[in-house]
Amino acid sequence: MDIEKHLILTGSSEVSWKDAIVKTITEASKSIDYLSSIKILEQRAKIDGNKISEYFVELDLGFVLDLNRK
Repeated sequence: MDIEKHLILTGSSEVSWKDAIVKTITEASKSIDYLSSIKILEQRAKIDGNKISEYFVELDLGFVLDLNRK
């Protein structure tokens, strides 16, 4: 039986929403094992003048618990 746990994470990028998503997953994978799912909850951006200067994403990141870990 698998048990999946979820974390809500916010990431950012100066390039795009996709880049913010990829960066957030990459950083999370450095300290969280068994990543299994992602749900994009929100996308927003900071505007500077008439241009987007920073992209933000809020993610629901799922990972499977290792029930055999001691």
